Amino acid sequence: MDKSDLLGQLLGADIVLLLLAVFIIVSIFLGVRIVPQSEKYVVERFGRLQKVLGPGINFIVPFLDRVRHKVSILERQLPTASQDAITKDNVLVQVETSVFYRILEPEKTVYRIRDVDAAIATTVAGIVRAGIGEMDLDEVQSNRQQLIDKIKQQVADAVDDWGIEVTRAEILDVNLDQATREAMLQQLNAERARRAQVTEAEGSKRAVELNADAELYAAEQIAKARRISADAEAYATEVVAKAIKENGIEAAQYQVALKQVEALTAVGVGEGKSTVIVPANALDAFGDAFNMLKGKPS
Repeated sequence: MDKSDLLGQLLGADIVLLLLAVFIIVSIFLGVRIVPQSEKYVVERFGRLQKVLGPGINFIVPFLDRVRHKVSILERQLPTASQDAITKDNVLVQVETSVFYRILEPEKTVYRIRDVDAAIATTVAGIVRAGIGEMDLDEVQSNRQQLIDKIKQQVADAVDDWGIEVTRAEILDVNLDQATREAMLQQLNAERARRAQVTEAEGSKRAVELNADAELYAAEQIAKARRISADAEAYATEVVAKAIKENGIEAAQYQVALKQVEALTAVGVGEGKSTVIVPANALDAFGDAFNMLKGKPS
């Protein structure tokens, strides 16, 4: 074997090794898939679903398996949608909604629905119209959270076959036409006027009640004072009666003489009085009272 044949053999072997190395590198490149945390990969084999690759390092069969869909599993927000609806009391409203969702099973999403955003938006519109059609306008305004929960639950049930989870549903605004707004404004003003009248009437009623309570309290205090005065007079009378019973006529004479002394004293201290004229026997009252006080009858 000459050198040319040997060189040809060596060159052929090197080419084979090189091709083998290239095949191995390509196989590794095609067989190893690193999936980001925020995505999932859908793998097909000969056009059919083979498996779904989760975040991290994954291995597939080179040249047979192929990543057909890279699906983001991050939470998504549908564009704000506006749809008309008619309430139970025949009022036309325009409702603005927004829905948040995320894909849990991408193999269902990519093979069962073409445009998931449009499908969810259509579903939400139908559910909103049906829900508002069962409620009066006042209920729509006051029970918005109840309507939101209902929309979220029904949308979640509708999109479950698509491998989607509805995380939030929001009603951003409920708009009314101009005529309805003016009517509601008039109703609101009338309600405010009624409340003001009720408040004023209640204030007047309360004032009357307080005045009546004050008069009743004053009457009770006067009656109480009179009762106390009457009790005092009755007590004094009882004491006098007891003294007369125990000491006889002398106690009565003493009380009469004491009253005469008090009367003369009151006459003497009157304003503008420089001269006081009294009966001659009036001064005897002082002596009688003094003698009775010492226990000596006159």
